[in-house]
Amino acid sequence: MARAATTTDAFNAVAEPRRRQILDLLAAGERPVNDLVELLGLAQPQVSKHLRVLREVDLVRVRDEGRHRMYRINAEPLKTIHDWLSGYEQSWNTRFDLMDDVLDELRKAEEADGDHD
Repeated sequence: MARAATTTDAFNAVAEPRRRQILDLLAAGERPVNDLVELLGLAQPQVSKHLRVLREVDLVRVRDEGRHRMYRINAEPLKTIHDWLSGYEQSWNTRFDLMDDVLDELRKAEEADGDHD
């Protein structure tokens, strides 16, 4: 089965780490592209390319404000990712609980060894 293009859905779009960084920055509020360029340390064409992909899957929206284009996050498409990940939450919680049990046992063993010194 052929891999879907990065512009077809939110899953593929956020697979790229730089696009996730852009979303993280926009989660704090609307920003012009020049702010993103500076914060990411990338060239403006690279940032614009990532923003285009994010716009195509509707994760980012843009509006003109004078000479600036202001970008903001649209979190609605992330709901699909959230819904999918929530199916794994119980598994993660179970594993974390098991890890807590192991750590408690290790602490108790360490304390018992310390009492014998």
